[in-house]
Amino acid sequence: MDNAGYTTLTRQAGLLREMQVVAHNIANMSTAGFRAEGVIFAEHVRALEGEGDSLSMASASARSLSPRQGALEQTGSPFHMAIEGEGFFLVATPEGEALTRAGNFVRTDTGELATPDGHLLLDAGGAPVFVPPEATSVMLAQDGTLSADGQPLTQIGLWQPVDPTELERRAGVLMTAASGVEPMPGGTLLQGMVERSNVDPITQIARMIEVQRAYEMGQGFLDSENDRVRDFLRTAGARQ
Repeated sequence: MDNAGYTTLTRQAGLLREMQVVAHNIANMSTAGFRAEGVIFAEHVRALEGEGDSLSMASASARSLSPRQGALEQTGSPFHMAIEGEGFFLVATPEGEALTRAGNFVRTDTGELATPDGHLLLDAGGAPVFVPPEATSVMLAQDGTLSADGQPLTQIGLWQPVDPTELERRAGVLMTAASGVEPMPGGTLLQGMVERSNVDPITQIARMIEVQRAYEMGQGFLDSENDRVRDFLRTAGARQ
C-alpha cells in the first residue's frame, strides 16, 4: 500500500472513532450529569527522501470533555443536588474514587447518600454522607452544609482535578484524573435540582452527518485506489 493509502486509513480510523463518540453523546442526551465528549485530532508530519517531500498522517487518540454546564432541572427530591458553576461531587466506587456532576442521589436503607448505581457520596473530608433514616426534614445550604431536622450533619464537598487537562471519562457519568483530585473552594449547591446532560443534540447530529460524509469520501478514495491497483496488476500480468 502506498503513502496515500496509509494516510487515508489513519484518517478513516479517526473518523470511525469520532462517529462512536458522537453516537455515545446522542444516546446520553437525557442522562443527568452527562458531559459531551469530543475527539482531538493530531497531525504527524515526517520528512521523506527528496527535497521538500513529507508525509502527513492524522490520528484521533485523545478525547476531551465539554466543561459547559447543563441545564438545571427542578425535581423536588431533598436528596437531589446540583452544582451551579464549576466543581464535581466525589463518590466512592469499587475501582476507587471518581468525580461526577450527576446529583440524583438516593438514601440507602442504612442512611448513606449514594448514586442510583450504589456509589457512596463523599463529604468535604472524604467520608460517606450519612442521613439518619428517621430524619423528617433534610436541608442543604448553598455552601454545602447538610442538616437534618435542624441539626447540621456534614458539608458536601466540591472537588476538582489537580490537572484539569487530565480529566477523562471512566464510565457513564463518572470521571477520573491521573494526578488525583483536590477540594475546590467556594461553589454553590442547590437542593432539589439536578443538572441535565450538556449535550446539544442539534450540534451532535450535524457533526454526525459531517463525519459520515467525510468517511464515505475517504472510503470512495480507498475503493478507487484498490481498483487502480487491481487494473495495474491485471494489465501487468497480461503482458507477461
